[in-house]
Amino acid sequence: MERPFRFGLQLRELGDLDTLVAAAQDAARLGYAEVFSFDHIGRPDPFVPLVVAADAVPGLRVGPLVLNNELHHPALLARTAATVDALTGGRLVLGLGTGYDQSEHDATGIPLRPPGPRVRRLAESLGALRSLLDDGAATIDGEFHQLALDDLGVRPVQPHVPFLIGGHGRQVVGVAARFADIFQFTGLTHGEDGAPTPGGFRLADVLRRGEWLDEAAGARGDRIERSALVQVTHVGSGADAALDELGASFEVDRALLDETPFVLAGTVEQVVDKVERLRATAGINHFVVREAEGFAPVVTALAGR
Repeated sequence: MERPFRFGLQLRELGDLDTLVAAAQDAARLGYAEVFSFDHIGRPDPFVPLVVAADAVPGLRVGPLVLNNELHHPALLARTAATVDALTGGRLVLGLGTGYDQSEHDATGIPLRPPGPRVRRLAESLGALRSLLDDGAATIDGEFHQLALDDLGVRPVQPHVPFLIGGHGRQVVGVAARFADIFQFTGLTHGEDGAPTPGGFRLADVLRRGEWLDEAAGARGDRIERSALVQVTHVGSGADAALDELGASFEVDRALLDETPFVLAGTVEQVVDKVERLRATAGINHFVVREAEGFAPVVTALAGR
């Protein structure tokens, strides 16, 4: 049975109160069920704006998309997450990833581990977070963390705070198979300096990662929702020109852009058709975009479907 469509909005401005409140209210008015922040050094904190947005719009779910796990200790992160969930009445979606931006780590002096240890640390952190948020306690003697915490001191409202795990590599997909409630395809690959490229935009790459997720998750796979972080949207007039320009910028052909879940451009009817095909072929029912007003006609057209 196909899951119904859900749409979220990743906010662009987190540091101005009036802008943030207006953006959250607009998102709800336009039919988005969630708003998300982001986690980058040199930008506002990923959690504080979520409490503001949730207070501005009762019922709106909120979350960071996604936290750089390398910057967070699981006990301190669990404390923050539980507090945010409590203050928002149980509306937190906790998004996590491995991190990738070398420049942020150079600026802070926090080491960015090589990919293998980075993924192992993510898995260890998720295990600790799951225990701390579900039970309020954790005892771990791991490769990266040693915890003997009997009482976190704050409890979330949700009995199970959902984890959204974003990534592309097979090891991250395997971690998501164990811990994710939502797995988010990103389509981005990263060079040695962490600079993102559209190396995973092909639909075949997305389908392969869905297969990896199913294989690793086993019976649990049916409980993991599939999501896409959409990098570019353009709904309405000028979409063809925008796609041609984007193809030249990304150095990819038009056929790839027409099939990828990470670019949704065309008329309302064309985008609706594409989103429905992506749900049928890749199981993706959850889409997060960055342009609220422009994409809203698609959200309206697919409401309740």
